[in-house]
Amino acid sequence: MRSIARVVVILFATLFVAEPRNASAATLIRDADIEHSLQQLAAPILRAAGLSPSRVGIYVVQDRNLNAFVLDNSGIYIHSGMILRLTRAAELQAVIAHEAAHIANGHIVRRGVNAQSARNVALLGMALSAAAGAATGQGAAAAGVALGVASSSQRVFFGHTRAEESAADQSGIRYMAAAGADTSGAVSVMELFSGQEALPERRQDIYARSHPLSRDRLRTLKGLAASYKKATKPDPAMEYWFDRAKGKLSAFTRNPKWTFQRSKESPAADVRAMREAVAFHRLNQTGKALASLDRARAARPGDPYYDELRGQILMESRNWGAAANAYAAAAQRAPRNSLILAGYGRALVALGGQQRYQQAVGYLERATSSDWRNDLALRDLGTAYAKLGNRGMAALVTAEGHALRGRTKEARILAQRAADMLPRGSAGWRRAQDVLNAVKNAKN
Repeated sequence: MRSIARVVVILFATLFVAEPRNASAATLIRDADIEHSLQQLAAPILRAAGLSPSRVGIYVVQDRNLNAFVLDNSGIYIHSGMILRLTRAAELQAVIAHEAAHIANGHIVRRGVNAQSARNVALLGMALSAAAGAATGQGAAAAGVALGVASSSQRVFFGHTRAEESAADQSGIRYMAAAGADTSGAVSVMELFSGQEALPERRQDIYARSHPLSRDRLRTLKGLAASYKKATKPDPAMEYWFDRAKGKLSAFTRNPKWTFQRSKESPAADVRAMREAVAFHRLNQTGKALASLDRARAARPGDPYYDELRGQILMESRNWGAAANAYAAAAQRAPRNSLILAGYGRALVALGGQQRYQQAVGYLERATSSDWRNDLALRDLGTAYAKLGNRGMAALVTAEGHALRGRTKEARILAQRAADMLPRGSAGWRRAQDVLNAVKNAKN
């Protein structure tokens, strides 16, 4: 089965458990179009919360369970299963608003958990893996040891107290109202988990375990939603972005036959054609995929994310030159999108040649400097540096990739090698020190 997108980041971490087989992993789905669509949905909510949309990303965790969480102040993580289960924009905005409230209300700061800096990535890798461990019922106590978070076998990693949940409910509803979103979306989401408190903990949904539920809380939430509710009609723009994010996610994760049967449910012609393009691509029918994508591009001319998808389809069909041209067009229209820049760099590396490797380094450095979660871009950047004979920088970015995945031993060895080869005090040398410090902190 073809990947969800050309950037899928797997963040592994050893959680200091007695049995290595119990260590868990979290997988981030990195897709420029999906993340852009989610950011459009989130922007008015984040602004209402006093948060900057450019500083708080919305990331998708590849997991069919229903859950959402925050690890620090820079990102909200939503399980793919949650997005696919929801039916309208207001529901997804409610999830975002609730998690944004945990950030704005300082619940993360009070727990003493911080991913530290963009280059101190080992801790984030551990944090995401710890969250995955909690999701499967494994590694919760060990995650507490790794991150300095008070934990026990009875407590899910990053679970919130009832007081925090109540505060987040109130703030989240207020943010939705200020953003003009339908506050009933919050009630609809909560009703998905109705009755969870009556079940044994092991049978409860992950969201119910990490976000304590109760009948009283649901009743209070309904009252809050009603007090703010006006004659709010669905915002066509928000519904479009919700359908686009969900449509692409489902096209990459569900059977192509299902996509062909359901794609016509999307109101927008470009989204319908995009979903069919992805389905054809996953069936290795490249010609039909590109023809469907051309219809999407015709319906929405100048959209960089459809150029980016064209680049992905051509890359995965091993048509490097045409892929590079498609990514170049996308990068021209969205010159600051890190995932598009990373895709262009990857295509240039695949094409080969000293001039293209040099170009690739520029694009990949720009991509990774603004998006340090992109493990695959670090791998490509390491390849480009190695092809250019720059062994010090190749070792450095490979070390950063290992740190992102929580592979502390490999990260330490390669970061030390990079520090020994790079000029002392240079930018690369300082980055190597960041990795060494991150690995050291992760062990303490």
